[in-house]
Amino acid sequence: MSKLFIAGEVLHSAGSLEELKNIAGTKAVIVTGGSSMRKSGTLDRAISFLKDAGIVTEVFEGVEEDPSSATCMKGAEVMKTFQPDWIIGLGGCSAIDAAKMMWVFYEHPDADFDAMTKPFSVPTLRNKAKFIAIPSTSGTGTETTGLAVITDREKGVKYPIVSYELTPDIAIVDGEICATMPANVTSNTGLDALTHCVEAYVSNIEDNYADVLAKGGLEIVFNNLAEAVKNPTNIKARQNMHDASFMGGLAFNNAWLGIVHSLSHQVGALYGIPHGASNAIFLPNVIRYNAKVSQRFPDLAKVIGKETAEDLAQAIEGLRSEVDNQASIKEFGISQEDWDKNLDYIANNALLDPCTGFNPRKPTLDELKDIYNACYNGEVVNF
Repeated sequence: MSKLFIAGEVLHSAGSLEELKNIAGTKAVIVTGGSSMRKSGTLDRAISFLKDAGIVTEVFEGVEEDPSSATCMKGAEVMKTFQPDWIIGLGGCSAIDAAKMMWVFYEHPDADFDAMTKPFSVPTLRNKAKFIAIPSTSGTGTETTGLAVITDREKGVKYPIVSYELTPDIAIVDGEICATMPANVTSNTGLDALTHCVEAYVSNIEDNYADVLAKGGLEIVFNNLAEAVKNPTNIKARQNMHDASFMGGLAFNNAWLGIVHSLSHQVGALYGIPHGASNAIFLPNVIRYNAKVSQRFPDLAKVIGKETAEDLAQAIEGLRSEVDNQASIKEFGISQEDWDKNLDYIANNALLDPCTGFNPRKPTLDELKDIYNACYNGEVVNF
């Protein structure tokens, strides 16, 4: 038997943030990042809508990019004092992912973070609160996934915490919230959504629902990302990208991801490279690598009017260039010496990453190092 895992309720369209007026509850903690949600007025609007619903709010602000387990523990302490029955992640994926882990530690103060890095090890939730995800970026699809990516600062490793317990109860997918998103963030997150669609479609889990969502999301990204980058106030393009992000997230929530994400998690944790940017660098070469064993790439190529896996890889490189993203890891200022010093470490961590288990081709350590080196230099990998 197969089961479709999805956010319990999905509210999607421009202006759907107002649906917070209809939430039943008493207290909510809103978890958000820096200042963008406050500056845009979105945070105040959310608080106002919740007040209309009779819900008292507490705000936890300042979640950093690539949130740490320490930040999650701090948020959980706030929740333990306030005792909310709703937890709301508002903002980019970092804020929502951190809110998910705060939720875990709020309900289970003695939970072992290291134990939860093993897939499907999060204890049962919803004993104290339910979860609402309101994304301000169009990329991770975290508003409908059982995934939270948390960084161990001491080890320099990103851990994907995987459990369907983390799938939100309500997702509000409102493209208006994205109108103030900077061009580089729009570009990076959009390419992340694209990567989700590709990796979910070719994963080693067969799922008809995920396949349709992945194809649909891929087409929307190719048709809308450049427009959203160049004309940020085009709300139709923004909503389309927000929908594509959700579709990609829903696809991979049911079929999971592959080594593009395994590779990206490591360079993000160690070097601070934006996740979508590194995904877009690795994806074309991983397509070439996986095409040796998977016959599914031509299906995706046909969605955008192409024919072969190589056509798809080159089309992604073209879109990456069109939205002004980097084509190599070294463009982020990482020296050859520093890269060579850490290569074995990051490649081994990528091999052990949970996403590697869902890749259509089982990689060796040396193959991951070859992909890393080719992408460091912006070269085409040959296998």
